[in-house]
Amino acid sequence: MSQQSVLMSNEPARTDTNAKVLVIVAPLSGVIVPLEDVPDPAFAQRLVGDGASIDPMSSTVLAPCDARVLQVHRANHAVTLLAQGLEIIIHVGLDTVMLKGEGFTALVKEDDIVRLGAPLLSFDADLVARKARSLLTQVVVTNVDAIASIERSEGIVTAGRDVLMRIVLAPSAAVSVSSTEAPAGDSLRSHPVVITTESGLHARPAAMITAAARRFTSDVRLVSGAKEANARSVVSIMSLEIAAGDAVTVVARGSDAAQAMAAIVELLASGGSDQGAHSPAPAAASAGAPAADPTTRAAAAPAPAVSTELRGVSASPGVAVGNVFQFRHDDAVSELHAADAQQERRILDAALVAARSQLHTLRSRMADDADTGRADIFRAHQELLEDPELLDAAAIGIRHGDSAAFAWKKAYTAQADRLLALKSQLIAGRAADLRDVGRRVLRLLVDGAAGGTSRPSAQEVPEGSIIVAEDLAPSDTASLDRTRVLGFCTTSGSATSHAAILARGLGIPAIAGIDPRALDLASGTRVILDADAGVMRLAPSAAQEAEIARRRASSDALRASELSVALRPALTTDGHRIEVVGNVGDAREGARVVEMGGEGVGLLRSEFLFMHRDARPSEDEQAESYSAVARALGPDRILVIRTLDVGGDKPLAYLPIGAELNPFLGERGVRFTLSRPDVMREQIRAILRASKVGKVALMFPMIATIAEWRAARAMVEAERAAMGVPVIPIGIMVETPAAAMIADQFAREASFLSIGTNDLTQYTLAMDRTNPALAPQVDALHPAVLRLIERTAAGAHGYGRWVGVCGALAGDLDAVPVLLGLGVDELSVDVPIIPAVKARVRGLSMALCREMAAEAVNAEDGAAVRAIVARFAGRKTGSAT
Repeated sequence: MSQQSVLMSNEPARTDTNAKVLVIVAPLSGVIVPLEDVPDPAFAQRLVGDGASIDPMSSTVLAPCDARVLQVHRANHAVTLLAQGLEIIIHVGLDTVMLKGEGFTALVKEDDIVRLGAPLLSFDADLVARKARSLLTQVVVTNVDAIASIERSEGIVTAGRDVLMRIVLAPSAAVSVSSTEAPAGDSLRSHPVVITTESGLHARPAAMITAAARRFTSDVRLVSGAKEANARSVVSIMSLEIAAGDAVTVVARGSDAAQAMAAIVELLASGGSDQGAHSPAPAAASAGAPAADPTTRAAAAPAPAVSTELRGVSASPGVAVGNVFQFRHDDAVSELHAADAQQERRILDAALVAARSQLHTLRSRMADDADTGRADIFRAHQELLEDPELLDAAAIGIRHGDSAAFAWKKAYTAQADRLLALKSQLIAGRAADLRDVGRRVLRLLVDGAAGGTSRPSAQEVPEGSIIVAEDLAPSDTASLDRTRVLGFCTTSGSATSHAAILARGLGIPAIAGIDPRALDLASGTRVILDADAGVMRLAPSAAQEAEIARRRASSDALRASELSVALRPALTTDGHRIEVVGNVGDAREGARVVEMGGEGVGLLRSEFLFMHRDARPSEDEQAESYSAVARALGPDRILVIRTLDVGGDKPLAYLPIGAELNPFLGERGVRFTLSRPDVMREQIRAILRASKVGKVALMFPMIATIAEWRAARAMVEAERAAMGVPVIPIGIMVETPAAAMIADQFAREASFLSIGTNDLTQYTLAMDRTNPALAPQVDALHPAVLRLIERTAAGAHGYGRWVGVCGALAGDLDAVPVLLGLGVDELSVDVPIIPAVKARVRGLSMALCREMAAEAVNAEDGAAVRAIVARFAGRKTGSAT
C-alpha cells in the first residue's frame, strides 16, 4: 500500500474545512492505474473527465466522500455523485453497459444522501470479468473546469480507508455545470435524431458529445421528451437515460450555434463513439439561417489514401515484382453433421475466442495508425460476436446434430438475411458486417477441422501474382503454385507462424502482419514485395523494377555459388565443425536436405501429419511417414522427430482442448500429450518402429519441469522394452525459460538439448509471437534470450551433451556467429538456406564468435546486438585471434 495514501481511522471528515480541497477515498480495494493506461480512449484521453482508475480486488463500491447521488445508471454499472460542486462518476469496468445490469446490484437511488464509506453498488466480479472487456473501475470528475489540480496516490489502496486522490477546487466550483437551465436568446433546433445503438447514450458516446460541444462557444442542449441536458456535461447527458429508439433534439444558442448543432447531430447520427443512429438533416427553427446538413461533410470526405508503402515483418526473405491477387476463402462446409454435440460446442467456442483475438489485434493496429474508421469497423465486428441471438441459433443447431461449422454458417447467414429483408441501407451495412465476421469464424472452424475447402491454386491464380490475404493456413501455403505465385503477404500471423515456416521452406518471399489496408488493393495492382525489408511498395517505377531485377540476379548468383560447395562440411576457419541440419515436415523435404548439403534433420515437425484432417493418423500411417523420411536421409544422417506439438496456435478439431484464456500458457506440447496417453503411446511406437530403418532420435516439446521429462521418458522406455527395440537418443526442446534455467539438471538425464527460439523468445519477452502488432519487437537476438541460450549450452556441455538450435534464429545469418560463440553445436534451419548457413560458418573463426557473443549478452536489445555483429563483420574473420 502506498504510504502517502493512508488516512487515520479517527478522521471524522474527508473534506477540508475551507472547502477548497476534496479528498476522494478509494471506493474499491485494488491497484491504482493511471487514467492514461486505461484501454478506452474515452477515459484515457480524459473525454469523460479527469481522475484515476483502480484494478479492483473487492466487489462492493463504497462512497468516496460525503455526497448526493445524482444518478444510478440503468445498467447499474455506474453511479454519479455530487460533492462540493464536483460531479464524480464511478464507472465499473469497460463496456459493462452491454451487460444491461447483469451481475450488478444498485444499493442506492437518485437523490440519496450518502456518507463516506456507504455501499453504492455491488457486482459479481467473476461474471463481469468473463463477460466484460475489463474490470478496471474509473473514478473521474466530469466537470473538469471546476478543478484547479489533482494529487493522485499510487500503489495499492484499501476501500473506504486509503486516499485515491486529493482535488483542489477552482473558485467557481460551488455550482454544478450540469444545470439544465438554458440561457435566454434565439435558438436553432434540429429535427429529432433517433438513437439506434443498442446501449443508447452511455458514458463513451456522452463523452464524445461533450468533447465536441466544448469546441464551440454556443450553449448546446440535448432535449428528450420533457428532459433537457447540457451537452457540455457527461453526467447531464447520461441523466437523460437515452436508450435505443429514443429521439433526441439538439438545441443551440450563440454565435456559432449552426456549426455546433451540425457537429452534435453528426455525432448522434453516428452513435457518438458507437455506430448505429439515423437522422434526417437538421433544420433551423426560430432564428438564424438554416443549419447545414451534417451528413454533407461526411459524404464529401475522401477515403483515406493508401500509402505507397505498406509495412509488415519479414516472414521469408526475398524480393519479387508482380500483381496483387486478393485471396479469399469460400464458405463451403464439407462436414454437415456431427455425433458429439459437446465437442462441437467446444470447437465453436475456441473459434470464437480466436476470432475475437484477431479482431482485437486488427482494431488496435488501426487505432495506433489513427485509422479510426477501420478501427470502428473491427470494434463493431467484435460486438457482433457477442450477439446472443446469433450464438443461441448456432448452439441450437449443434444440439440438433449439426457440425459446429454448419451450425455457425446457418446461424449467421439467417441473421444476415433477416437484416437485408428490412430494406434499410444502414441495417444492410450491418448485414454485410455480420457476413464478414461470420466468415471469419467459419474459416477458423473449417481450417481447424480440415484445412479449409479452398486453396489459392483452386482460385486460378494468374501468373506473376503476389497473393494478399488476411491469413493462409499451412496447407494453403504448401499448395502454392511456384510457377504462378511470386510471393505473398498476410495481415495476420508472424515470422514464426507455420505459414511463414513453410514459405521459407519453399523459398517464397513473404511478409506477415502487413498493414490491413493491403486488403483494399485491387487485384492486378502492380507492387514490389520486398520481404527482406518487410515492405510492399505500390505502383513501382521502371527504375525500381530494374533495381529489384538486379538484386534478384545478384542473389541468384550467390545462391548458386553457395550450393556448389554445399556438400563440404561447415568448418570454421580455426577448425571447429558445426553440424547444419534441416527442419522438415515430410519425406519430400527430407530428400531436399540431402540435395542441399544438410547433415540430417534436426526437427521433423510431426504435427504436420496430424493437421488438416478429420481424424488422427493411425500408428501404421505414422510409422510409414517417419520411416520414409529416415530412408530419404540414409542410414548415416540423424533424424530428430519431435513428438506431437499442438495447442496454442496449432489446434486440432478432433482432439479438442477446452477454451483457454491464454492458449500459449495452457495445454501445449508435452502437457497435451501426457494428458492423452493413448495418443502419445501410439506415436512413440510409430517412432520406435521407424528407428529400425534409420538414425532416429526423439525429442519432447514444451518441457518445463523435470517431472514432465521423466513421465514422458518413462513412457518411451516402457514401449521400447515391450517392443524389444534398441535404445534411441531422447532429448528435450528448450522453449521455456524454466527449462533453460535448469538445463544442467535436464542434461544429466537427456541425450541432447535443442533450443526452440521461437517460443523461448515469446515466453522470455512476454510477447505473443503470433500478434502482428508485436511482431517487430519479438526479436530472438534480445540479450535476455541470448543469456538463456548461453546457460543452456553450458548446462549441456557440463554433462557432455550436444546442444542445437532449431528455431528461426538458427537461420538468421546475423545470429549465426553469436550462436556459435554461445556454444551451440548444431544449427537446424529451413532447407533452402542450408547452403547459406554453411557458407556463413566457413567464413567465421570461433575465437571471434566468442568475443562477439561476450559483447552481445551485455547489449541493451536486439538492435544493439545486430550493430555489434555488423561492427565485427568489418574485422578479419579468416583466422583465429
